Amino acid sequence: MSDAPAMPKRAWTDYALMALLIGTSAWASLTLSRGPGELAAVWIGNGILVGWLLSRATAQWPGYVALAFAVEFAARLATAETIAQAAPISATNVVEVLMVAGGVRRFVPNVGDPKRWISLGGIATATTLIACATSGLIAASIIATLHSTSFVIDFVTWFAAHVVGMVIFATSTLVVHREGKGLIAAPGRRWSFVLTMLLLAVISLAIFLSRYPILFMAYPVLLLGAFRHRFAGVAVGVILLTLIGSAATALGYGPLWLVDGFGTAGRVALLQLYIAGGCLMTIPVALAMAERKRLVAGLRESEHRYRLLADYSHDVIVRMRVDGERIYVSPSAQDILGWTPAEMLGTRTSLIHPDDLQRQTEIIAEVIASHEPVTSTYRVRHKEGHYVWIEAVTRTIPSTAGEGFDLIYAGRDVTRRVIAEQALEANRLELRRLALVDTLTGLANRRQFDERLALALARLQRHGTPTSLMFLDIDHFKRINDTYGHAAGDEILRVFAHRLLNCVRNSDLAARLGGDEFVVLIEDAAVPEAAEAVARKLIATMNQDVVIDGTTIRVTTSIGIAYSHVATDAATFMSVADAALYHAKRERNTFHIESVTAPPPGNVEGGIA
Repeated sequence: MSDAPAMPKRAWTDYALMALLIGTSAWASLTLSRGPGELAAVWIGNGILVGWLLSRATAQWPGYVALAFAVEFAARLATAETIAQAAPISATNVVEVLMVAGGVRRFVPNVGDPKRWISLGGIATATTLIACATSGLIAASIIATLHSTSFVIDFVTWFAAHVVGMVIFATSTLVVHREGKGLIAAPGRRWSFVLTMLLLAVISLAIFLSRYPILFMAYPVLLLGAFRHRFAGVAVGVILLTLIGSAATALGYGPLWLVDGFGTAGRVALLQLYIAGGCLMTIPVALAMAERKRLVAGLRESEHRYRLLADYSHDVIVRMRVDGERIYVSPSAQDILGWTPAEMLGTRTSLIHPDDLQRQTEIIAEVIASHEPVTSTYRVRHKEGHYVWIEAVTRTIPSTAGEGFDLIYAGRDVTRRVIAEQALEANRLELRRLALVDTLTGLANRRQFDERLALALARLQRHGTPTSLMFLDIDHFKRINDTYGHAAGDEILRVFAHRLLNCVRNSDLAARLGGDEFVVLIEDAAVPEAAEAVARKLIATMNQDVVIDGTTIRVTTSIGIAYSHVATDAATFMSVADAALYHAKRERNTFHIESVTAPPPGNVEGGIA
């Protein structure tokens, strides 16, 4: 007993059904051709096999192909063909089938994807023409050799019969495999489909049993089937037309027998042209209707997803006309702003914070003009009266009226983020201030002084703006610290800084460099005497006692002044001021001024610190 697993019952049924269809169609086509060496008007089996293969995994193809070859070979023998003809012709059909099925599978792996149906039609047409031409050359050579017939006629007849059969029955087989029972049993279209096909069958019988040239009468019904039932209507309709036309013509009935001077081959060619005309009219219609159905379904699905997203999104989705009238507001508006969607419809610019209204108006105008999305942050009044920060993206979309465009924006509550950003900015500014301010006295620190001095010297070089730099020391500060303690010393520094600020202009810079070392930077001091006037004021103001915890402490200062109306660098300028201070400290409680009379050696601009 073999240990190989038995083939599933469903697989056996599939093989048996395919074999029955191919065998029956081959026997019928060969019987209707009625003579040795004659070819059928439409060859059905190859189309059935191609449709079957494209509906199955590639790995399963060998079994189906081998069975199809065996069934066709047997049908040919049953119709009195010789083995010498039956074997190579059956093999030629296998080659044709593999060329078409292999080419389609190579370029369109998933033939059931509606998005690929347009490209599938082009690829299937190209592979069918190439494969049928190739098989036609082989078959015509075999038949002409065995029966001494015309190679050209045999090739044309074969090519036309196989192209028509491939187009009709490969498509039909794919449709049947895809639709299944839904082909005629889908709710709402079952009886419509049956009645349409019955009408086509009746009209086709009437046409081919008539001796009048009324072949065109089948086309309107065929188009109706394509329009209403798409590929199912095309497939079944063309099959009915083909079977009735082939059988009637083979039996000597129908309008094709009205044409004199045509033999069997001529009437076969006319029938093929007639059927091909039906395919050419209906298949594009079916493709267009399938594409329309796909687009409509995609649009409906897109609208459904959009509605779900809009209705259940935490963001506020608003659709408005270009004049600002809201025509849709998502339910989340009530969660964020307290207003129901109905309350927010229409034009309600009063909900926007007055400080933001002008900017929002400008943004709307910008979006309308550029059709580019714009993101903005503004405040909207909550129903309870407070304002909510909203970040919204506004863009244009096609108008619901079909012409022009509307505006849509998606906004979210960013109040917490804005508050956090404002706090962060305040902290940043505070850190910036602390980075530039002496924490003990509140004056500018060394870093801020260096920055301002560099800018002042740059202006001095470019515009010749006279500049003065004062160095100040508190006289005998170390003695004060040692005598009264560091707390008293710190208080002296704070009082000194306060008096210093009261003696200079807002445009001047007073800074503490460290310890009891202070500086004053004065720009636009036109003459040295102006700097001397400021120094005298400082001497007078500082020469006042300071009372700390009931203890009176005498405080005086010495000032060194550097004055320059020519370009200089920071190091030179500070060195001159330091030398002037050293001179003033010899006497204490006084000032001394020195001028920078010539530029320092080297590149002045490169020396500015």
